[in-house]
Amino acid sequence: MIGTEQREFWGSRFGFVMAAAGSAVGLGNIWRFPYVVGENGGGAFLLIYVAIVALFGMSLAMSEIALGRATRRNPVGAFAQLGGNAWRPLGYLGVLSGFVILSFYIVVAGWTLAYIGFMSRGVIVSTEPAQLGAHFESFIASPLQPLAYAAVFMALVAWVVGGGIGKGIERFSKLLMPALFLLLIGLTLRAISLPGAAEGLRFFLTPDFSKVSAETFSAALAQAFFSLSLGMGCLLTYGSYLKKSSAIASTTGAVVGLDLCVSVLAGLMVMAIVFSFGFDPAAGPGLTFVTLPAIFATMPGGVLFGVGFFILLAVAALTSAISILEPTVAYLIDEHRFSRGKAVLLCTAVCFAMAIPSSLSFGHWSGFHLFGKTFFDLMDHAATNYMLPLGALLSSLFVGWKWSKGAINELSRPGAEPASWTRGWLLFLRFVAPPALAWILLTSAGIV
Repeated sequence: MIGTEQREFWGSRFGFVMAAAGSAVGLGNIWRFPYVVGENGGGAFLLIYVAIVALFGMSLAMSEIALGRATRRNPVGAFAQLGGNAWRPLGYLGVLSGFVILSFYIVVAGWTLAYIGFMSRGVIVSTEPAQLGAHFESFIASPLQPLAYAAVFMALVAWVVGGGIGKGIERFSKLLMPALFLLLIGLTLRAISLPGAAEGLRFFLTPDFSKVSAETFSAALAQAFFSLSLGMGCLLTYGSYLKKSSAIASTTGAVVGLDLCVSVLAGLMVMAIVFSFGFDPAAGPGLTFVTLPAIFATMPGGVLFGVGFFILLAVAALTSAISILEPTVAYLIDEHRFSRGKAVLLCTAVCFAMAIPSSLSFGHWSGFHLFGKTFFDLMDHAATNYMLPLGALLSSLFVGWKWSKGAINELSRPGAEPASWTRGWLLFLRFVAPPALAWILLTSAGIV
Protein backbone atom coordinates (compact mmCIF):
# COMPACT_ATOMS: atom_id res chain seq x y z
CA MET A 1 0.00 0.00 0.00
CA ILE A 2 1.49 3.30 -1.10
CA GLY A 3 2.38 5.77 1.55
CA THR A 4 1.26 3.92 4.68
CA GLU A 5 4.65 2.75 5.96
CA GLN A 6 5.86 6.33 6.60
CA ARG A 7 2.55 7.70 7.75
CA GLU A 8 2.54 9.92 10.82
CA PHE A 9 0.11 9.63 13.73
CA TRP A 10 -1.37 12.15 16.14
CA GLY A 11 0.66 12.32 19.31
CA SER A 12 -2.39 12.29 21.61
CA ARG A 13 -6.19 12.23 21.67
CA PHE A 14 -6.14 15.86 22.76
CA GLY A 15 -3.96 16.72 19.78
CA PHE A 16 -6.41 15.09 17.38
CA VAL A 17 -9.45 16.74 18.99
CA MET A 18 -7.81 20.17 18.82
CA ALA A 19 -6.70 19.63 15.21
CA ALA A 20 -10.12 18.32 14.16
CA ALA A 21 -11.79 21.13 16.10
CA GLY A 22 -9.44 23.52 14.34
CA SER A 23 -10.65 22.03 11.07
CA ALA A 24 -14.28 22.53 12.10
CA VAL A 25 -13.95 25.83 13.98
CA GLY A 26 -13.05 28.63 11.67
CA LEU A 27 -14.61 31.26 9.47
CA GLY A 28 -17.62 29.01 9.00
CA ASN A 29 -18.50 29.61 12.66
CA ILE A 30 -17.45 33.18 13.24
CA TRP A 31 -17.77 34.80 9.81
CA ARG A 32 -20.45 32.76 8.03
CA PHE A 33 -22.78 31.39 10.72
CA PRO A 34 -24.01 34.73 12.19
CA TYR A 35 -24.99 36.21 8.84
CA VAL A 36 -26.61 32.96 7.65
CA VAL A 37 -28.71 33.02 10.84
CA GLY A 38 -29.56 36.66 10.11
CA GLU A 39 -30.60 35.87 6.54
CA ASN A 40 -32.83 32.98 7.65
CA GLY A 41 -34.87 34.45 10.47
CA GLY A 42 -32.89 33.83 13.64
CA GLY A 43 -34.02 31.34 16.31
CA ALA A 44 -35.94 28.94 14.07
CA PHE A 45 -32.86 28.48 11.91
CA LEU A 46 -30.75 27.91 15.03
CA LEU A 47 -32.96 25.04 16.22
CA ILE A 48 -32.92 23.41 12.80
CA TYR A 49 -29.15 23.83 12.60
CA VAL A 50 -28.56 22.22 16.02
CA ALA A 51 -30.73 19.24 15.04
CA ILE A 52 -28.91 18.80 11.73
CA VAL A 53 -25.50 18.98 13.40
CA ALA A 54 -26.52 16.47 16.09
CA LEU A 55 -27.97 13.97 13.60
CA PHE A 56 -26.32 14.46 10.23
CA GLY A 57 -23.11 16.15 11.32
CA MET A 58 -22.24 13.63 14.03
CA SER A 59 -23.16 10.60 11.91
CA LEU A 60 -21.29 11.70 8.81
CA ALA A 61 -18.27 12.90 10.79
CA MET A 62 -17.94 9.46 12.41
CA SER A 63 -18.21 7.86 8.98
CA GLU A 64 -15.39 9.97 7.57
CA ILE A 65 -13.06 9.39 10.51
CA ALA A 66 -13.77 5.64 10.45
CA LEU A 67 -13.03 5.46 6.71
CA GLY A 68 -9.73 7.24 7.19
CA ARG A 69 -8.55 5.20 10.15
CA ALA A 70 -9.52 1.89 8.55
CA THR A 71 -7.58 2.55 5.35
CA ARG A 72 -4.75 4.89 6.42
CA ARG A 73 -5.31 6.65 3.08
CA ASN A 74 -6.42 9.89 1.52
CA PRO A 75 -10.05 10.22 0.26
CA VAL A 76 -9.32 8.86 -3.22
CA GLY A 77 -7.27 5.95 -1.93
CA ALA A 78 -9.72 5.17 0.88
CA PHE A 79 -12.77 4.75 -1.36
CA ALA A 80 -10.75 2.85 -3.97
CA GLN A 81 -9.34 0.46 -1.34
CA LEU A 82 -12.70 -0.37 0.23
CA GLY A 83 -14.99 -0.08 -2.79
CA GLY A 84 -12.83 -0.59 -5.85
CA ASN A 85 -12.19 1.80 -8.72
CA ALA A 86 -15.92 2.41 -9.20
CA TRP A 87 -15.91 4.45 -5.99
CA ARG A 88 -12.68 6.32 -6.71
CA PRO A 89 -14.55 9.34 -8.24
CA LEU A 90 -16.20 9.94 -4.86
CA GLY A 91 -12.75 10.59 -3.41
CA TYR A 92 -11.97 12.96 -6.27
CA LEU A 93 -15.22 14.83 -5.60
CA GLY A 94 -14.17 15.39 -1.99
CA VAL A 95 -10.74 16.67 -2.95
CA LEU A 96 -12.23 18.97 -5.62
CA SER A 97 -14.83 20.31 -3.20
CA GLY A 98 -12.12 21.22 -0.74
CA PHE A 99 -10.10 22.97 -3.44
CA VAL A 100 -13.09 25.03 -4.57
CA ILE A 101 -13.87 26.06 -1.00
CA LEU A 102 -10.25 26.88 -0.20
CA SER A 103 -10.04 29.13 -3.28
CA PHE A 104 -12.59 31.58 -1.86
CA TYR A 105 -11.87 30.77 1.80
CA ILE A 106 -8.35 32.19 1.64
CA VAL A 107 -9.76 35.43 0.24
CA VAL A 108 -11.89 35.97 3.35
CA ALA A 109 -9.07 34.69 5.56
CA GLY A 110 -6.83 37.33 4.00
CA TRP A 111 -9.31 39.96 5.19
CA THR A 112 -8.67 38.82 8.77
CA LEU A 113 -4.93 39.46 8.34
CA ALA A 114 -5.64 42.92 6.95
CA TYR A 115 -7.89 43.75 9.87
CA ILE A 116 -5.12 42.97 12.33
CA GLY A 117 -3.24 45.92 10.86
CA PHE A 118 -6.33 48.13 10.56
CA MET A 119 -7.20 47.55 14.21
CA SER A 120 -3.66 48.10 15.50
CA ARG A 121 -3.41 51.44 13.62
CA GLY A 122 -6.82 52.62 14.85
CA VAL A 123 -8.27 52.77 11.33
CA ILE A 124 -11.49 50.94 12.24
CA VAL A 125 -12.02 52.07 15.83
CA SER A 126 -15.53 53.47 15.39
CA THR A 127 -19.13 52.74 16.38
CA GLU A 128 -20.56 54.30 13.21
CA PRO A 129 -22.00 51.61 10.87
CA ALA A 130 -21.69 53.81 7.80
CA GLN A 131 -18.02 54.53 8.42
CA LEU A 132 -17.12 50.91 9.15
CA GLY A 133 -19.11 49.67 6.16
CA ALA A 134 -17.53 52.19 3.79
CA HIS A 135 -14.04 51.17 4.88
CA PHE A 136 -14.79 47.48 4.40
CA GLU A 137 -16.32 48.01 0.94
CA SER A 138 -13.37 50.14 -0.17
CA PHE A 139 -10.86 47.53 0.99
CA ILE A 140 -12.43 44.45 -0.63
CA ALA A 141 -12.97 46.38 -3.90
CA SER A 142 -9.23 47.01 -4.22
CA PRO A 143 -7.69 44.82 -6.94
CA LEU A 144 -4.36 44.17 -5.22
CA GLN A 145 -4.60 44.58 -1.45
CA PRO A 146 -6.95 41.63 -0.72
CA LEU A 147 -4.95 39.37 -3.05
CA ALA A 148 -1.72 40.30 -1.30
CA TYR A 149 -3.18 39.33 2.06
CA ALA A 150 -4.61 36.13 0.56
CA ALA A 151 -1.13 35.28 -0.74
CA VAL A 152 0.37 35.78 2.73
CA PHE A 153 -2.33 33.60 4.27
CA MET A 154 -1.80 30.88 1.65
CA ALA A 155 1.93 30.95 2.40
CA LEU A 156 1.19 30.39 6.11
CA VAL A 157 -1.04 27.43 5.24
CA ALA A 158 1.72 25.96 3.08
CA TRP A 159 4.28 26.45 5.85
CA VAL A 160 2.23 24.61 8.46
CA VAL A 161 1.14 21.75 6.15
CA GLY A 162 4.72 21.42 4.94
CA GLY A 163 5.78 20.72 8.55
CA GLY A 164 3.70 17.53 8.64
CA ILE A 165 1.27 16.26 11.27
CA GLY A 166 3.11 16.31 14.58
CA LYS A 167 5.48 19.24 14.11
CA GLY A 168 3.05 21.33 12.07
CA ILE A 169 -0.69 20.82 12.39
CA GLU A 170 -0.90 19.26 15.87
CA ARG A 171 1.55 21.60 17.53
CA PHE A 172 -0.25 24.63 16.14
CA SER A 173 -3.70 23.42 17.11
CA LYS A 174 -2.88 22.45 20.70
CA LEU A 175 -1.63 25.92 21.54
CA LEU A 176 -3.95 28.25 19.71
CA MET A 177 -7.38 26.62 19.67
CA PRO A 178 -7.86 26.75 23.48
CA ALA A 179 -6.86 30.41 23.39
CA LEU A 180 -9.48 31.08 20.73
CA PHE A 181 -12.21 29.40 22.80
CA LEU A 182 -11.37 31.47 25.88
CA LEU A 183 -11.30 34.72 23.94
CA LEU A 184 -14.65 34.01 22.31
CA ILE A 185 -16.21 33.40 25.71
CA GLY A 186 -14.85 36.71 26.98
CA LEU A 187 -16.07 38.59 23.90
CA THR A 188 -19.53 37.04 24.15
CA LEU A 189 -19.91 38.02 27.80
CA ARG A 190 -18.89 41.58 26.94
CA ALA A 191 -21.24 41.73 23.94
CA ILE A 192 -24.36 40.58 25.78
CA SER A 193 -23.78 43.26 28.43
CA LEU A 194 -24.13 46.07 25.86
CA PRO A 195 -27.24 48.31 25.93
CA GLY A 196 -29.81 46.97 23.50
CA ALA A 197 -28.14 43.54 23.27
CA ALA A 198 -31.26 41.82 24.65
CA GLU A 199 -33.13 42.48 21.41
CA GLY A 200 -30.38 40.71 19.48
CA LEU A 201 -30.47 37.74 21.84
CA ARG A 202 -34.26 37.48 21.38
CA PHE A 203 -33.80 37.52 17.59
CA PHE A 204 -31.11 34.82 17.80
CA LEU A 205 -32.85 32.53 20.32
CA THR A 206 -36.61 33.00 19.70
CA PRO A 207 -37.96 30.68 16.97
CA ASP A 208 -40.21 32.18 14.30
CA PHE A 209 -41.37 29.16 12.33
CA SER A 210 -43.40 31.34 9.95
CA LYS A 211 -40.10 32.13 8.26
CA VAL A 212 -39.12 28.46 7.83
CA SER A 213 -39.09 27.17 4.25
CA ALA A 214 -37.30 24.52 2.23
CA GLU A 215 -34.48 26.99 1.73
CA THR A 216 -34.05 27.21 5.51
CA PHE A 217 -33.25 23.50 5.75
CA SER A 218 -30.98 23.72 2.73
CA ALA A 219 -29.08 26.65 4.27
CA ALA A 220 -28.76 24.86 7.63
CA LEU A 221 -27.42 21.70 6.05
CA ALA A 222 -25.01 23.64 3.85
CA GLN A 223 -23.76 25.57 6.88
CA ALA A 224 -23.26 22.34 8.83
CA PHE A 225 -21.16 20.88 6.02
CA PHE A 226 -19.18 24.10 5.63
CA SER A 227 -18.52 24.44 9.35
CA LEU A 228 -17.66 20.78 10.08
CA SER A 229 -15.61 20.41 6.87
CA LEU A 230 -17.79 17.46 5.82
CA GLY A 231 -17.80 16.10 2.30
CA MET A 232 -14.35 17.36 1.38
CA GLY A 233 -12.21 14.62 2.92
CA CYS A 234 -10.78 16.69 5.78
CA LEU A 235 -11.95 14.49 8.65
CA LEU A 236 -11.31 11.36 6.58
CA THR A 237 -7.69 12.40 6.08
CA TYR A 238 -7.26 13.45 9.71
CA GLY A 239 -8.80 10.10 10.71
CA SER A 240 -6.11 8.30 8.73
CA TYR A 241 -3.55 9.62 11.23
CA LEU A 242 -5.61 8.47 14.26
CA LYS A 243 -4.37 5.57 16.38
CA LYS A 244 -6.52 2.47 16.81
CA SER A 245 -6.69 2.99 20.56
CA SER A 246 -8.85 6.12 20.21
CA ALA A 247 -12.63 5.76 20.50
CA ILE A 248 -14.11 7.33 17.39
CA ALA A 249 -17.58 8.08 18.78
CA SER A 250 -16.51 10.02 21.88
CA THR A 251 -13.70 11.75 20.01
CA THR A 252 -16.06 12.83 17.24
CA GLY A 253 -18.60 13.99 19.82
CA ALA A 254 -15.99 16.25 21.41
CA VAL A 255 -15.13 17.78 18.03
CA VAL A 256 -18.76 18.32 17.00
CA GLY A 257 -19.66 19.68 20.43
CA LEU A 258 -16.82 22.23 20.37
CA ASP A 259 -17.78 23.30 16.86
CA LEU A 260 -21.43 23.80 17.85
CA CYS A 261 -20.50 25.75 20.99
CA VAL A 262 -18.31 28.14 19.02
CA SER A 263 -21.06 28.70 16.42
CA VAL A 264 -23.59 29.54 19.13
CA LEU A 265 -21.17 31.82 20.98
CA ALA A 266 -20.28 33.63 17.75
CA GLY A 267 -23.96 34.04 16.93
CA LEU A 268 -24.76 35.43 20.38
CA MET A 269 -21.81 37.79 20.21
CA VAL A 270 -22.47 39.14 16.73
CA MET A 271 -26.26 39.48 17.09
CA ALA A 272 -25.84 41.32 20.39
CA ILE A 273 -23.53 43.80 18.65
CA VAL A 274 -25.75 44.06 15.56
CA PHE A 275 -28.83 45.16 17.48
CA SER A 276 -26.90 47.24 20.00
CA PHE A 277 -25.32 49.39 17.29
CA GLY A 278 -28.10 49.31 14.72
CA PHE A 279 -26.57 47.06 12.08
CA ASP A 280 -28.50 44.85 9.67
CA PRO A 281 -28.55 41.19 10.85
CA ALA A 282 -28.84 40.03 7.23
CA ALA A 283 -25.96 42.12 5.95
CA GLY A 284 -24.18 39.20 4.32
CA PRO A 285 -20.52 38.09 4.35
CA GLY A 286 -19.18 41.45 5.48
CA LEU A 287 -21.16 41.41 8.71
CA THR A 288 -18.32 40.24 10.92
CA PHE A 289 -15.88 42.77 9.53
CA VAL A 290 -18.32 45.63 9.88
CA THR A 291 -19.87 44.84 13.24
CA LEU A 292 -17.12 43.38 15.40
CA PRO A 293 -14.93 46.52 15.44
CA ALA A 294 -17.86 48.38 17.02
CA ILE A 295 -17.59 46.45 20.27
CA PHE A 296 -13.86 47.08 20.54
CA ALA A 297 -14.43 50.84 20.34
CA THR A 298 -16.55 50.67 23.51
CA MET A 299 -14.11 48.62 25.59
CA PRO A 300 -11.20 49.74 27.75
CA GLY A 301 -8.11 48.59 25.89
CA GLY A 302 -10.35 47.77 22.95
CA VAL A 303 -7.64 48.27 20.33
CA LEU A 304 -5.36 45.70 21.94
CA PHE A 305 -8.29 43.34 22.49
CA GLY A 306 -9.39 43.77 18.88
CA VAL A 307 -5.92 43.03 17.56
CA GLY A 308 -5.85 39.86 19.62
CA PHE A 309 -9.25 38.79 18.36
CA PHE A 310 -8.39 39.21 14.69
CA ILE A 311 -5.11 37.38 15.24
CA LEU A 312 -6.97 34.44 16.73
CA LEU A 313 -9.68 34.66 14.07
CA ALA A 314 -6.92 34.39 11.49
CA VAL A 315 -5.53 31.40 13.36
CA ALA A 316 -8.96 29.73 13.37
CA ALA A 317 -9.15 30.32 9.63
CA LEU A 318 -5.63 28.94 9.30
CA THR A 319 -6.37 25.67 11.10
CA SER A 320 -9.43 25.15 8.88
CA ALA A 321 -7.54 25.96 5.70
CA ILE A 322 -4.79 23.54 6.71
CA SER A 323 -7.31 20.72 7.02
CA ILE A 324 -8.82 21.55 3.62
CA LEU A 325 -5.42 21.49 1.92
CA GLU A 326 -4.16 18.32 3.64
CA PRO A 327 -6.41 15.82 1.72
CA THR A 328 -5.00 16.91 -1.64
CA VAL A 329 -1.46 16.86 -0.30
CA ALA A 330 -2.04 13.40 1.18
CA TYR A 331 -3.46 12.22 -2.16
CA LEU A 332 -0.34 13.30 -4.05
CA ILE A 333 1.90 11.71 -1.41
CA ASP A 334 -0.03 8.43 -1.11
CA GLU A 335 -0.99 7.80 -4.71
CA HIS A 336 1.71 9.54 -6.75
CA ARG A 337 4.74 9.39 -4.43
CA PHE A 338 5.20 13.14 -4.24
CA SER A 339 7.37 14.48 -1.48
CA ARG A 340 5.38 16.57 0.99
CA GLY A 341 7.26 19.68 -0.06
CA LYS A 342 6.48 19.27 -3.77
CA ALA A 343 2.85 18.36 -3.07
CA VAL A 344 2.36 21.45 -0.91
CA LEU A 345 3.98 23.72 -3.49
CA LEU A 346 1.83 22.47 -6.37
CA CYS A 347 -1.42 22.61 -4.40
CA THR A 348 -0.65 26.09 -3.08
CA ALA A 349 0.04 27.50 -6.55
CA VAL A 350 -3.15 26.06 -8.08
CA CYS A 351 -5.33 27.15 -5.16
CA PHE A 352 -4.06 30.73 -5.23
CA ALA A 353 -4.65 30.95 -8.97
CA MET A 354 -8.27 29.93 -8.34
CA ALA A 355 -8.57 32.59 -5.62
CA ILE A 356 -7.86 35.50 -7.97
CA PRO A 357 -11.30 35.68 -9.67
CA SER A 358 -13.03 35.24 -6.29
CA SER A 359 -11.19 38.23 -4.85
CA LEU A 360 -11.82 40.38 -7.90
CA SER A 361 -15.55 39.59 -7.63
CA PHE A 362 -15.82 42.35 -5.04
CA GLY A 363 -14.17 44.97 -7.24
CA HIS A 364 -13.15 45.01 -10.90
CA TRP A 365 -15.11 41.86 -11.76
CA SER A 366 -18.19 42.64 -9.68
CA GLY A 367 -20.22 43.11 -12.86
CA PHE A 368 -19.23 39.71 -14.23
CA HIS A 369 -21.91 37.11 -13.44
CA LEU A 370 -22.33 33.43 -14.15
CA PHE A 371 -25.79 31.97 -13.58
CA GLY A 372 -26.74 35.27 -11.97
CA LYS A 373 -23.92 35.18 -9.40
CA THR A 374 -20.47 36.69 -9.01
CA PHE A 375 -17.59 34.23 -9.23
CA PHE A 376 -17.16 34.27 -5.44
CA ASP A 377 -20.86 33.62 -4.80
CA LEU A 378 -20.96 30.94 -7.50
CA MET A 379 -18.06 29.01 -5.94
CA ASP A 380 -19.65 29.32 -2.51
CA HIS A 381 -23.08 28.22 -3.76
CA ALA A 382 -21.78 25.34 -5.90
CA ALA A 383 -19.58 23.89 -3.18
CA THR A 384 -21.85 24.27 -0.16
CA ASN A 385 -25.21 23.57 -1.84
CA TYR A 386 -24.26 20.91 -4.41
CA MET A 387 -20.79 19.40 -4.09
CA LEU A 388 -20.72 18.85 -0.32
CA PRO A 389 -24.27 17.43 -0.03
CA LEU A 390 -23.65 15.17 -3.03
CA GLY A 391 -20.44 13.91 -1.47
CA ALA A 392 -22.22 13.33 1.83
CA LEU A 393 -25.07 11.50 0.07
CA LEU A 394 -22.75 9.12 -1.75
CA SER A 395 -20.59 8.62 1.36
CA SER A 396 -23.61 7.70 3.48
CA LEU A 397 -24.68 5.17 0.83
CA PHE A 398 -21.16 3.77 0.68
CA VAL A 399 -20.76 3.37 4.45
CA GLY A 400 -24.36 2.31 5.04
CA TRP A 401 -24.55 -0.36 2.34
CA LYS A 402 -21.15 -1.12 0.82
CA TRP A 403 -18.93 -0.98 3.92
CA SER A 404 -21.45 -1.48 6.72
CA LYS A 405 -19.78 -4.41 8.49
CA GLY A 406 -16.35 -2.84 8.30
CA ALA A 407 -17.70 0.47 9.57
CA ILE A 408 -19.29 -1.09 12.66
CA ASN A 409 -16.10 -3.01 13.40
CA GLU A 410 -14.05 0.18 13.07
CA LEU A 411 -16.29 1.99 15.55
CA SER A 412 -16.08 -0.86 18.06
CA ARG A 413 -13.20 -1.45 20.43
CA PRO A 414 -10.87 -4.32 19.48
CA GLY A 415 -12.19 -7.64 20.75
CA ALA A 416 -15.49 -6.16 22.02
CA GLU A 417 -19.01 -6.64 20.72
CA PRO A 418 -20.38 -3.73 18.68
CA ALA A 419 -22.24 -1.18 20.81
CA SER A 420 -26.01 -1.21 20.44
CA TRP A 421 -26.09 2.35 19.07
CA THR A 422 -24.03 1.39 16.02
CA ARG A 423 -27.05 -0.41 14.56
CA GLY A 424 -29.13 2.75 14.86
CA TRP A 425 -26.30 4.76 13.35
CA LEU A 426 -26.15 2.36 10.40
CA LEU A 427 -29.93 2.54 9.86
CA PHE A 428 -29.69 6.34 9.86
CA LEU A 429 -27.00 6.24 7.16
CA ARG A 430 -29.06 3.79 5.10
CA PHE A 431 -32.59 5.14 5.30
CA VAL A 432 -32.65 8.67 6.75
CA ALA A 433 -29.58 10.52 5.51
CA PRO A 434 -29.79 9.61 1.78
CA PRO A 435 -33.37 10.80 1.10
CA ALA A 436 -32.85 13.93 3.23
CA LEU A 437 -29.64 14.78 1.39
CA ALA A 438 -31.26 14.03 -1.98
CA TRP A 439 -34.13 16.35 -1.09
CA ILE A 440 -31.68 19.12 -0.17
CA LEU A 441 -29.91 18.70 -3.51
CA LEU A 442 -33.20 18.86 -5.42
CA THR A 443 -34.25 21.92 -3.44
CA SER A 444 -30.95 23.67 -4.15
CA ALA A 445 -31.41 22.94 -7.84
CA GLY A 446 -34.94 24.36 -7.79
CA ILE A 447 -36.48 21.05 -8.87
CA VAL A 448 -38.72 20.79 -5.77
